[in-house]
Amino acid sequence: MLNFSRWAVAGILLPLLIGVLCAIPSFLPDNVVSRLPQPLQTRVNLGLDLSGGSHLLLEASTQDVAKQRLANMEEQVRTELRRGGERIAIGDISSRGGKLSFMVRNPAQVDAAVERIRPLTQGAGLTGQRDFNVEVVNSSTIVVTPTSAGIDNAVKSAMEVATEVIRKRIDEMGTREPTIQQQGGNRIVVQVPGLQDPKALKDLLGQTAKLEFKLVDTTANPAEAAQGRAPVGSEVLPYPDNPSGIPAIAVKRQVMVSGEDLTDATQGYDQNNQPIVNIRFNGSGGRKFGQVTSQNVNRPFAIILDGKVLSAPNINEPILGGSAQISGNFTVESANQLAIALRSGKLPVALTVVEERTVGPQLGADSIRAGLVASIIAVVAVAAFMFVSYGRFGMYANLAVAINVLVILGVMGILGATLTLPGIAGFVLTIGTAVDANVLIYERIREERRRGRGVVQAIQFGYKEASRTIFEANVTHAIAGGIMLALGSGPVKGFAIVLLIGIATSVFTAVTFTRLLVARWLRTHRPTEIHI
Repeated sequence: MLNFSRWAVAGILLPLLIGVLCAIPSFLPDNVVSRLPQPLQTRVNLGLDLSGGSHLLLEASTQDVAKQRLANMEEQVRTELRRGGERIAIGDISSRGGKLSFMVRNPAQVDAAVERIRPLTQGAGLTGQRDFNVEVVNSSTIVVTPTSAGIDNAVKSAMEVATEVIRKRIDEMGTREPTIQQQGGNRIVVQVPGLQDPKALKDLLGQTAKLEFKLVDTTANPAEAAQGRAPVGSEVLPYPDNPSGIPAIAVKRQVMVSGEDLTDATQGYDQNNQPIVNIRFNGSGGRKFGQVTSQNVNRPFAIILDGKVLSAPNINEPILGGSAQISGNFTVESANQLAIALRSGKLPVALTVVEERTVGPQLGADSIRAGLVASIIAVVAVAAFMFVSYGRFGMYANLAVAINVLVILGVMGILGATLTLPGIAGFVLTIGTAVDANVLIYERIREERRRGRGVVQAIQFGYKEASRTIFEANVTHAIAGGIMLALGSGPVKGFAIVLLIGIATSVFTAVTFTRLLVARWLRTHRPTEIHI
């Protein structure tokens, strides 16, 4: 128990040295840290409650999800019934009442139409239901109705995708350690430390970024389009920057190319030095875009973002090569935001801000100051108690506590963890309990000495017998911390992270590191009595 080889000594001191070195950048200013080697640029990130920042609560409309699913199903039904050698003719598809209904022109083809449509439906999770019900009404009318289980499953899936899209967009902004988590069935909490002006964040997250390229319907009457009327097969969309002054334009419903075919989007400038967005399609999108523009030379096409026409340029020649430009009344900032939104993908559902809060850095500074004062008081009180109670052995424990605090910071820096106000509470708690293991060990050594064992034997038995109790006690603490980490969120998770790291490092420093110090002291001085 008290014999350490050179490799064992190195195995104990090296991790502690690395932890201390990784903690140092957290105390240095940003300009100094930026000049350090990349492996040493490990800093503890401060949470929203310490560094200040922006807090947004976003809410998705389940009605939008249902509407989008219905539109997608309508497009699939049209495509499926046109497929194959036996085309099934149908009348106009109605979407009134939140369901699709249409008449099959040839009653003899009703069963065939149902057989084609039913495979388009899917199971709704583990409910045993389908996401759509397909029924025949009045012998020739087919009704496709979304089920509640299907809508719930679609909302769940849309929120998961939306959370990841938001995470990508915020990461593109260069912010550090944002908190993005789903709350309830249709809300997402976004916390971005260090961002004092939430406007840019709201603008970025408020964009669904649904990009579409559609042909302009040149047969439509502009006056009727301004009143919201369009020919069959077309739709009217707002066009705020229309050079003609008419705030709406009629476009074909069929999508030429969509944003799903994009591989990259960057902010750039056109020949007039005006901000634009350069986009690049994947192989499939590039081929589709080249084919459509080749077939529609001298016709205008609309670039549509989130249901609004950005511009409607004329196709002067085939656009080949898989790249294009999006122009409009952009500023450099708005063009860059659009590029970020397009790169990260479109949101599957529109999100609205239902709560907005900005936390100033002054509150965080006060919290940090109070946490430092509490930590200092805790360290001084614990150190004084240990020194008075155990003398030299108490000083070993105090050294272990000091190193433990630095190692915790170093581990948090390596993991990129975020320190929150509850995390500071976890720090103070860790300092107070870090010497528990030493107290158990030293009291056991006292007991062994009272039983008449020699100095070396008492210390050996003290560390050996107390280690089992220490391990079991900390396992129960770790289980509680693991449950808080797995099930908690926000402040609870911040507390759990510090607690779990503190448990692991405090056991290592309090048991293994102090045992090394005691062993070195015994070998050097060979005492016949100890004052403990």
